[in-house]
Amino acid sequence: MAQIYKIYMNQSALVLADFTPGNISNIQSIDHQDLDFEKLFKQSKGNESPVTYFILIKNPKAYFSLIKKRIKIIKASGGLVKNGHGDYLIIYRLGKWDLPKGKVDEGESMKRAAVREVEEECGIKVNYLGQKIITTYHAYIMKGELVIKKTNWYEMGVNKVPKLKPQLEENITEALWLPKAELNKVRENTYPLIADILDTISPMEHEPDPATDGLS
Repeated sequence: MAQIYKIYMNQSALVLADFTPGNISNIQSIDHQDLDFEKLFKQSKGNESPVTYFILIKNPKAYFSLIKKRIKIIKASGGLVKNGHGDYLIIYRLGKWDLPKGKVDEGESMKRAAVREVEEECGIKVNYLGQKIITTYHAYIMKGELVIKKTNWYEMGVNKVPKLKPQLEENITEALWLPKAELNKVRENTYPLIADILDTISPMEHEPDPATDGLS
């Protein structure tokens, strides 16, 4: 089975795969033996447009594990939330459209963290916790150290259309419900990571079953 792994860096990404994807634009190939991840991260900060740094390698999983062993991993969870009318929860944070997410507390499960963060950041009650949609990896600087945030994203649902209350102390200045047809405006001013999550909506979309809501 083909393997592909991605680490987002600023507006760019590092892709490791054992095949050459046909749907990636602006590719810059790298030999895995020449990879200096910290140097590549600094380089990505200066990119005027998104770049996909691509490594073609026989065993991407093993090489990806090697990168993770060398860099501190921060665990986080978030949600792609749909209301009773089929609209999606979007937040505006630090000048970009985003999805609610946050760090996992010590001893907390990834699922519980996802629900807690959505509820705290948007002032709502999550009624349905579904399947994990995707796990993403995002490199950034925290307290002067390069780290990688591992985020599990879950499908969620709420009853009816609850009023949203953005958590201002988390730099969220707006939270709103958007119909699927209007999500393109989010893609125009968001992170590549978030755009990729929104691209998963069509295949995963279904109506929640309260009898098996995954919160129990």
